[in-house]
Amino acid sequence: MALTNRIGVIVDSFGIGVREGLKKAKEVGADGVQIYAVSGEMDPAALTPSARKELKAFIASLGLDISALCGDLGGHGFQDKAANAAKVEKSKRILDLALDLGTSIVTTHIGIVPEDENGEVYLSMQAACEELGQYAKSLNAYFAIETGPEPAAHLKRFLDTLSTNGVSVNFDPANMVMVTGDDPVQGVRLLKDYIVHTHVKDGIRYREVDPREVYGALGFEPMDHGKIAQMVSSGEIFKEVPLGEGKVPFDAYFAALQEIGYQGYLTIEREVGDRPEEDIRKAVEFIRRYK
Repeated sequence: MALTNRIGVIVDSFGIGVREGLKKAKEVGADGVQIYAVSGEMDPAALTPSARKELKAFIASLGLDISALCGDLGGHGFQDKAANAAKVEKSKRILDLALDLGTSIVTTHIGIVPEDENGEVYLSMQAACEELGQYAKSLNAYFAIETGPEPAAHLKRFLDTLSTNGVSVNFDPANMVMVTGDDPVQGVRLLKDYIVHTHVKDGIRYREVDPREVYGALGFEPMDHGKIAQMVSSGEIFKEVPLGEGKVPFDAYFAALQEIGYQGYLTIEREVGDRPEEDIRKAVEFIRRYK
């Protein structure tokens, strides 16, 4: 197997700001970058047309592309009907920024897709995603939902209800392994028509957990959120680990991506650990071994 996919890095994983993070991404051998674009210096409202052109030129001067922007607005995603109008509008502006910077993908979390397809939360999420999907499709772009909060089969059923593929998938195999215990290899095959971006991350699951305890959900109050948070951070429930040290079966996973003809980025995400640069360098080397 010889991967031809380009390697990306989430700039924010370095924890040193956007400009320095971009330089660092080049140093560690990445081909492209993903950048959070929700608040601060990357908030679409804070970037004038000239600032966007300047930033795009700076990224190009480093020999980098943008694999995607991250437009995760937090909270419960699009579960809360009352909050959705503002969130949808902000998401659209993030997608406009993405296109100005040279990428057609914005990754996001939409909240856990409920089982009840006739319930208000499901219908609110569906309406928001339908509007976002149509907007993205009109621009030949995508909002990409990150995998993990629900099994791949359930996410596919939800996506199949939308009229376009403007809302598609950012495939994160570690989230699936750590939270739902789902098989990422089978997940790739199930979601093959929707995968437009991927995260490369690894993890271990130690015990079952209700995904709502991890991601939250509208109207769901955890038994003891503080205790759950402590158990997650201490690694009692699951743990994110450097590539190759967890339970993601990368040989089979990368082979599955090849099997479905995925040509997009493999973007490294490192959300924990006190040596992000070292971990990301090793992750780049890990992926290169498959090339």
